[in-house]
Amino acid sequence: MARVRISNKACSVNPLKMSQPIGAALAFMGLNRCMPILHGSQGCTSFGLVLFVRHFREAIPLQTTAMNEVTTILGGVENIEKALLNINTRAKPEIVGIASTGLTETKGDDVVGYLKTIRAARPELERLPIVYVSTPDFKDAFQDGWAKATTAIIEALVEPSQARVPGAVNVLAGSHLTPADIEEVREIVESFGLHPTVLPDLSGSLDGHVPEEFSPTTMGGTRIEHIRAMGSAVVTIAIGTHMWSAALALEMKTGVPCVLFDRLTGLEANDRFLDYLMTLSGRSVADKYRRQRSQLMDAMLDAHFFFGGRKVAIGAEPDLLWTLAGWLAEMGCEISAAVTTTNSSVLENVPCDEVLLGDLEDLEAGAAGADLLITHSHGRQAAQRLGIPFLRAGIPCFDRLGAAHRLSVGYRGTRDLTFEIGNIFIANDHENGPDTWRGTESPRVHAQAAAD
Repeated sequence: MARVRISNKACSVNPLKMSQPIGAALAFMGLNRCMPILHGSQGCTSFGLVLFVRHFREAIPLQTTAMNEVTTILGGVENIEKALLNINTRAKPEIVGIASTGLTETKGDDVVGYLKTIRAARPELERLPIVYVSTPDFKDAFQDGWAKATTAIIEALVEPSQARVPGAVNVLAGSHLTPADIEEVREIVESFGLHPTVLPDLSGSLDGHVPEEFSPTTMGGTRIEHIRAMGSAVVTIAIGTHMWSAALALEMKTGVPCVLFDRLTGLEANDRFLDYLMTLSGRSVADKYRRQRSQLMDAMLDAHFFFGGRKVAIGAEPDLLWTLAGWLAEMGCEISAAVTTTNSSVLENVPCDEVLLGDLEDLEAGAAGADLLITHSHGRQAAQRLGIPFLRAGIPCFDRLGAAHRLSVGYRGTRDLTFEIGNIFIANDHENGPDTWRGTESPRVHAQAAAD
């Protein structure tokens, strides 16, 4: 069991962490025809907007209440009212999501009270669903904001129901899943004859498609009517430990039981997932996934010669860290350094001696002598200074194409990730010369040859 330690440095150097408001805003982008708003200064929103545009390379709907020095002191009720009226008139969203920032949280704005006042004075906003979530960026991190926004959506929109629709399943997708990952999970669930409602669903809104016409709001994602009907599902599947709070909130409100899958990368993890779906649906696993499982097993046999004994340093949000570290350890790697952004119960499961809540400077120090560094694009300079291979994972990934389409869940995604990292190890061995190349034979064969 890993020991979790918090860095005691006076300041963060080359930060790994991204803020709660950014995570909440991205969760709101998983709703159909939604307009996310950050209640804070224009600079806060501009930072998030640029980050998402660079990562997804898409038009990003994100607005601001544009707080300044005066409105910050006097209170932001007028700014929120103006923002809602302008957005309702021009963008005509089906739902608005508001996330607070450190600026307005420090001031202590009573946004819940503001919204009651605004609705009473503005009847044109009466039918517009507005979801507010408190996400101060001076605490917690990206995945916390995502989880809090999902919980707020559930508490605001889901309607309790005594009826249960056979085959209806709720899937709460964690922030560590890409749009391609979410699409893969949906296809797996549907292959058992089940009907999933995914929340939030980035696979519909940020999957990199060319729309038929421009829309100022999100295009695709979870529809409001489907969210309201989540109370009639037979079960809720939470993917990622940080989604457990949202699953429990849904269960408390509707009585729908919930189950947690902390990761869907790896052979055993996917065996458990498909076995659960088979029990839930009463159907057998489709031949397609039996074939994909066989392909993954063959890939693991081919690749394990290059993974065994490798040292890997990882910097990521807790659930992504656990997903990658757990699978790499199963392949025979050693996690030489693990740095994350926020506390989580899943960190105790990470297969290493210590998990540090720190920054990229801490990760660089721990990665010395490693065979691979894994983190988002801001870690590329550290890998270059250390002279070790680098794999981009998580958000942001702004210096490579196709971040939204990277697949690492399911048998197929695990297979592709196995080949990607295995090829990095092989390429690095070749670059360092034939003396370091492990070849295609088992280490046992090389040990015997050396003995002879």
